[in-house]
Amino acid sequence: MRNASISGIGMVLAAAMLWGTTGTAQSLGPANLSPYWVGALRVLIASLFFAAVILCRADRQLVKQLRNLPWRWVWLAGACIAAYNLTFFAGVKASGVAVGTAIAIGSGPIWAGLLQTLVSGKAPRFAWWAGTSFAVTGGSLMVLSANGRLHTTPAGVGLCLTAGLVYAVYILISKRLVSQTSPAIITLCTFSSAAVIAIPAALALSGLFATTAAGWATVGYLGVVATGVSYLLFTYGLRHVSGPSGVTLALAEPATAFTLAIVVVHEHPGAAAFAGLGLLLSGLLLVILAEMKTENKSAGRVNS
Repeated sequence: MRNASISGIGMVLAAAMLWGTTGTAQSLGPANLSPYWVGALRVLIASLFFAAVILCRADRQLVKQLRNLPWRWVWLAGACIAAYNLTFFAGVKASGVAVGTAIAIGSGPIWAGLLQTLVSGKAPRFAWWAGTSFAVTGGSLMVLSANGRLHTTPAGVGLCLTAGLVYAVYILISKRLVSQTSPAIITLCTFSSAAVIAIPAALALSGLFATTAAGWATVGYLGVVATGVSYLLFTYGLRHVSGPSGVTLALAEPATAFTLAIVVVHEHPGAAAFAGLGLLLSGLLLVILAEMKTENKSAGRVNS
């Protein structure tokens, strides 16, 4: 059980690190890419990636597994993915990148902890809350310190809080679904349903999509690597970590983005950003230790 917990934590952290490459990839691509189409196409391309993974496995039980899926939960998870992409990009546009990102990534773990408490009556441990508070504070400090002039609107704040909420709901639903069937099938079905929602929404909000070869290369990377591979890792990892811990560990994303901004984009963050990084990493360590302790106690109860 301990090894399973460690592998689950490792997969979630690896997924978050791939998510952290998103900003750098977009900054190196064309500047005129529509954020709505970027969000929609990465979901669609990820769906094609998941389909390819399943076809390569030649699973004879595929039809049976699809028939037995709880489709209302699959569609709800897909709607959450689509809603996250739309509300996050709209919220960032209304509030600015710094404030919008801080609110969205910071509220996700809090929503997850509250939702688990309300739905299951089982609140996360104090160590999780402490680690999450450190990580959220550190991540927010890193993002906010990168922008001297901050502005926001009530609508922007609301959209970013909604993005954090639907992201947390998606994680908790996925945690429930992975106990019933293969993570590859779960990701294929949820992202396909998300694409059905997101593509028409992008068309309505941004018109027809047009870009260069460099734009398609950027979107392709975001779809296959930063979404497809990452969410497959993340969903497999959810088999071995709790939903709230999965959301908090995903805060390794801004730490990766911060590192890439220095190494690749040659940015020069201030002392506050480095202090935020220290807080974030300390918080992640607390959450990892709390998750492993919980897993060990569960294993002890099973063996006794």
